[in-house]
Amino acid sequence: MDLADLLGEAVTALKAPLEQADREQGWTDDLRREIQEEISVHRSALRRHGPWMVVYLRPSLDEWLAQEAVQPGKLRDVVMEVQTRVNEARDAAGSQ
Repeated sequence: MDLADLLGEAVTALKAPLEQADREQGWTDDLRREIQEEISVHRSALRRHGPWMVVYLRPSLDEWLAQEAVQPGKLRDVVMEVQTRVNEARDAAGSQ
């Protein structure tokens, strides 16, 4: 799957209303919206400027979720997959 497509799927997942389980894991509407916007900005940068732009993306979503004390769950998994894939793409681009 293309990185921009993965980011698009993450944005879609984060736009959906929070379920009770999400709230119990520490998600709030504001946090969901802020992280969705951050991922959306990354996606826009890749679409607008091309895949080489990934070298400038530095997501620190794990730190953000830790600071907010978000527990493991489906939304956290989506966000962490985004961070992992962006970091892998950045590392791969940087080594070329």
